[in-house]
Amino acid sequence: MIFVGDGALLRRAVAHAAAQGHRVDLVCSADPLDAAAAGPATPHLVPAPDVNAHAAVLAAACTDGIVWSVNNRQIFRAPLLSLGLRIVNVHNGLLPQHRGLPSAAIAFALLHGDTEYGATVHEVDAGIDTGPVLSEHRFPLGPEDRFHQVMLRGVRACQTLFEQTLPAVAVTDGVLPGPAVSARPPSAPSALSAPSAYYGSRALARLGDHRHDPAFARATDLGPFAAHAPELARALELVRGGQS
Repeated sequence: MIFVGDGALLRRAVAHAAAQGHRVDLVCSADPLDAAAAGPATPHLVPAPDVNAHAAVLAAACTDGIVWSVNNRQIFRAPLLSLGLRIVNVHNGLLPQHRGLPSAAIAFALLHGDTEYGATVHEVDAGIDTGPVLSEHRFPLGPEDRFHQVMLRGVRACQTLFEQTLPAVAVTDGVLPGPAVSARPPSAPSALSAPSAYYGSRALARLGDHRHDPAFARATDLGPFAAHAPELARALELVRGGQS
């Protein structure tokens, strides 16, 4: 299997997969140490500026047809999507209601008074966070929760969900059951279903409209995640500077 992404969440996923006996064929990230988490001889590729430009390399390297996307900011497109690889994304957020940038999704989840957040494992298609949901991990949002608290819980949920679903992804194409995981086929009706919503640059451009919302302070309390949420941080600078 191949891993595409960045940061500590990716590195932990790579290390866990290797420790569980899964062959890590290639790690695509900015830092070669991410590949070293699976062993010193693990191949590494810097997928800049676009992972899709390296489609032939990924197809040749992958021995089991599985590509994991973990903390990955790049969007998979042709030709990578047309090579028969099964690309599985670990998304910080529930789908389809929290598509897009996790930082923006968390901020607006708190502003909108959402009562749940979580992590989702889904297959990747030509859309953005629109592929079939394989499994999810939900947790409640409280009236006093702040952005950095929800982000941390989301990151931990991503790691937990990856570890729980890894064995099943390696051997099945179906929905992935597991402890502490709510799993359902995308076509199944659910009382927990929600309308699709996408949070990206356009949503962040409207952040200033919520500056007088009672939840604004806690929804934008980035804490230690300011450096990891650059789009949201820039949007907040504009709001606080009176330019939004």
